[in-house]
Amino acid sequence: MSNARISSNLQNPSTRQNGLHSELKQAIERFFGDADVSNVVTSQWQPRVDIKEEAQRFVIFADIPGVDPQQIEIHMDRGILSIRGERASESTQEGERYSRAERSRGTFYRRFALPDSANPEAIEARGNHGVLEISIPKKASTTPRRITIQTN
Repeated sequence: MSNARISSNLQNPSTRQNGLHSELKQAIERFFGDADVSNVVTSQWQPRVDIKEEAQRFVIFADIPGVDPQQIEIHMDRGILSIRGERASESTQEGERYSRAERSRGTFYRRFALPDSANPEAIEARGNHGVLEISIPKKASTTPRRITIQTN
């Protein structure tokens, strides 16, 4: 009988871990504020991204299966690239219900701080097979030079 009481008080470890993760995230956001906007997330779900640097450009790959690329907004403002969109919920008929629902739905919004070497005027985006690819060309590099100090 005491075993039943003990087991009923146990929590699912993943539920507890999610709660701790959420608390930690909130504490970090309160402490740092908007100091680092490269990973700001304010949404119902967040698409996973990879960011790659190549010789001539930066590339952001975002997994967005089930999201119409035409319904995604991408904005560039003062060095911050914003991506906003929505994965709509599927409609169900009366009497239907899910036995399992693991896929994320709803709106997403992500912002990324771009380096000074990025050329915001030449950004391009394309969507293909559930992956959004944002190409951010680099500005033409300037060669560092030594400046001589003139004397009288």
